[in-house]
Amino acid sequence: MLPAYRSWRQLTRLGQCRFALSKCWHPPRASTRLLHQTPPMRADVQLTREHYPVTRGSYSELTDDDLQQFRRILDDGRVVTAADELDIYNTDWWRTCRGESRVLLKPRTTEEVSRILRHCNDRRLAVCPQGGNTAVVGNGVPVFDEVIVSTQLMNRVLHFDEFSGALTCEAGLVLEALDTYVSERGYIAPVDLGAKGSCQIGGNVSTNAGGLRLFRYGNLHGTVLGLEAVLADGEVVDLMSAMKKDNTGYDLKQLFIGSEGTLGFVTKVVVQCPAKSNAVSLAFLGLKSFEDVLQVYRGAKSMLGEILSSCEFIDQESIACARDNLQLAPPLDDYPCNMLIETSGSDDDHDKEKLTRFLEHMMEKELVLDGTLASNSREMTAMWTLRESIPDALLRDGYAWLYDVSLPHHMFYESVEDMRRHLSGFSADQVTRVCGFGHLGDGNIHLNVTAPRFDASVEGAIEPHLFEWTAAQGGSISAEHGIGFKKRDLLHLSKTPAAIRLMKTLKAVMDPNGILNPYKVLPSK
Repeated sequence: MLPAYRSWRQLTRLGQCRFALSKCWHPPRASTRLLHQTPPMRADVQLTREHYPVTRGSYSELTDDDLQQFRRILDDGRVVTAADELDIYNTDWWRTCRGESRVLLKPRTTEEVSRILRHCNDRRLAVCPQGGNTAVVGNGVPVFDEVIVSTQLMNRVLHFDEFSGALTCEAGLVLEALDTYVSERGYIAPVDLGAKGSCQIGGNVSTNAGGLRLFRYGNLHGTVLGLEAVLADGEVVDLMSAMKKDNTGYDLKQLFIGSEGTLGFVTKVVVQCPAKSNAVSLAFLGLKSFEDVLQVYRGAKSMLGEILSSCEFIDQESIACARDNLQLAPPLDDYPCNMLIETSGSDDDHDKEKLTRFLEHMMEKELVLDGTLASNSREMTAMWTLRESIPDALLRDGYAWLYDVSLPHHMFYESVEDMRRHLSGFSADQVTRVCGFGHLGDGNIHLNVTAPRFDASVEGAIEPHLFEWTAAQGGSISAEHGIGFKKRDLLHLSKTPAAIRLMKTLKAVMDPNGILNPYKVLPSK
């Protein structure tokens, strides 16, 4: 059994390879909740239309009559036209895309969304649905002057079934609030993201967000039981079944999951929440190579089996960035590769003994060089905060290009090494770091390049090289963030011409005037 140390425990090789305390590392007592604080606004955030080759569609211009109609639907306080207030909604959280919308609408009900879309469709006004605005591919902000319709006031829990774990809620419910609500009732949200303090479940569904729990519970295509969506013409489509098994006709809800607001405006969701585990353990491990990481991952699946709930990878450069830019002290000394392995089960003694045997075996084989186990929830939070704060830390380098791709496991980290070689001709004044971290369990790596400032030549070297390289390895150009605006003309790298034609056909049928989130997902030609 593991000794019950009250502080962080470092794994060390002793005579029989049992664990002993060799050095204490105490997480900071101050709050470690650094995730998704708004980064400093850069003065060089270009308008999307200036940064990218894109042409405005043949949509109507907003008029005073339109504003008056919106005020008849909503009270005046929920029709926002002040330029300074609109700026944060026009600009994506990562400060890479910026639109020029002249109005933000904040409906509270499905009926209000329906009336707004009906008017916009009749007038041929383009609409940008917006949730928590934490996406990285420009799918949640306008490209030109689209009407922004935010779900932030549609944030109620409507029903919870404590037998099945099915939660019914409005689309604007913040993921962290959802998780807190079900946690108090013995369940957890099936999705967990670094942006959970800001992102909303409707946006998660619309982008088919992944995250830390996907390895155990699968993606939202499997955990969303039902939803409600408003079509472009204002018609409400009620697909709100809360049944786990409903084999009646086409599974229409799947059309809206991952469609990024281009086929319909998601207003309500029924999500299946798993039961909360009684026993959770978390290990932070140091390794010398990615080849060893793969061996440990393979061993974890075999030896931990049903209790393995998460397997994350972090390279040394990512750890250094969080340490230097956010002053988050890592629990281990520097190692080229790091892993977070979480187990979740029902018997704490059984699970810890199983984890102990696994880690001893990995150390005996000299695959794990060092590690530490969290002994309480505060230490687990500190470990996860280090992992989840890396994107925020990268932004503090000055400018960051953040990518999510999925790859076969044996090519997972080769993507980072290939990019380092590809960018080796740039000076340190042009490229600060190339690093990677991500969800090893589902092959989703977050590859990142940072620089002191935006440099078009660096961007031109990264794109489309990364996506073409990913496609050549049999991977996907988007693992969990969607296609959005930035990747729409690269969709052919992951989808066949026939599949893209079918997508365009569905769009034409469901949104014939093309008002819903234009310039997103589908190729421009």
